[in-house]
Amino acid sequence: MSSPQDICVIIPTIREYECVREYVANARDHGFDTDRLFFVLVTEDFCDTGAMESMLDEEGVDGTVFDGTAREEWFEDHDAAEFSHLIPAASHAQTSFGLLYMWAHERFEYGVFIDDDTLPHAEEDFFGTHMRNLAHEGEIESVRSDESWVNVLYQSDTDLYPRGYPYAAMDETVETDTEHVDEVVASQGLWTNVPDLDAVRILMDGDLQGQAQTLTESSDFRRDFVAAEGQYLTVCSMNLGFRREVVPAFYQLPMDDNEWEVGRFDDIWSGLFLKRAADVLGKQVYNGGPLCEHNKAPRSTFDDLANEVAGLELNEHVWEVLDGVAEDADSFEAAFAEMADALAEGDFEEWNNGAFLNHCGEYMRDWIDCLDRVEGAGTRATAAEAPEVPADD
Repeated sequence: MSSPQDICVIIPTIREYECVREYVANARDHGFDTDRLFFVLVTEDFCDTGAMESMLDEEGVDGTVFDGTAREEWFEDHDAAEFSHLIPAASHAQTSFGLLYMWAHERFEYGVFIDDDTLPHAEEDFFGTHMRNLAHEGEIESVRSDESWVNVLYQSDTDLYPRGYPYAAMDETVETDTEHVDEVVASQGLWTNVPDLDAVRILMDGDLQGQAQTLTESSDFRRDFVAAEGQYLTVCSMNLGFRREVVPAFYQLPMDDNEWEVGRFDDIWSGLFLKRAADVLGKQVYNGGPLCEHNKAPRSTFDDLANEVAGLELNEHVWEVLDGVAEDADSFEAAFAEMADALAEGDFEEWNNGAFLNHCGEYMRDWIDCLDRVEGAGTRATAAEAPEVPADD
């Protein structure tokens, strides 16, 4: 009997979709059962969806491809067309569509986000390591700082800070301890080669092509760790495993496609929701392996800066708005609903583009309603399409 197909692998892609081949090969090389995997490629109408579908067939794995038109049809088919605005056009935040697809199919107990400019390390069991991290019970290094923020590169000698780390929280004093964890809900794999930096820090590192002069190596990530309760950290969706239960609190916000032109903080701010909710519920975000190789394509650092600058001041404060919210929540959905209210109803006029946070809060409310609409819908549709089995006489 084959293993259940319980892992939804979500990959936003418009270029390097063939990275899927490397991840499938890695799974087979390490004896990981690829029958557990279902790939959801989220792409655009101008991309070759036929080639993507053929690649999945050639690799012998199940999956589906959604361009913009297919996403609109999916919302229509699920009686959820009123929520299609939740998925921004031409934005990395389209990963949220993969979360909706996962939520509609109850067989998926786990999700994995992979960016198309990454590759697995051959010596590491990519999917197996994420699954072991999510099942981890035992001791692990716990990290905190006097700024309430943990730099995921704190073990490195590079002095780098990742994209999304507040500038006001730099030069922190780090303390480490040992903590017993037994309810891991997310596994963040980190990255070698091109570090995940924002445009300002890339410019400070002397690179004009959107990458970095200072590269990371495996030795920069010596030990796996968790950020202690009450501590925040940057969560990057390029290499991330998670449990189904976090989906209600993991919406990737409507970046890029908004009147304030705020972009590039979708996974960063969703990570704040995730960490706040996990803290309230006594659960953990695991960080470290499996490492991936980040091969970011060259592009103008100034273009990235233009996309980020509208949200830089907000990024300094979003975590402060969320901190202390939802103290009595008993689920990820309940915690997220309270964070949505805090953003939707807050007065943020003192910050540049503060009204964007109100906009995000309204979209977060719609996200919860949309999840209620589509939950289990794919499972029910599959059951309805199945041929009837004649009853025994």
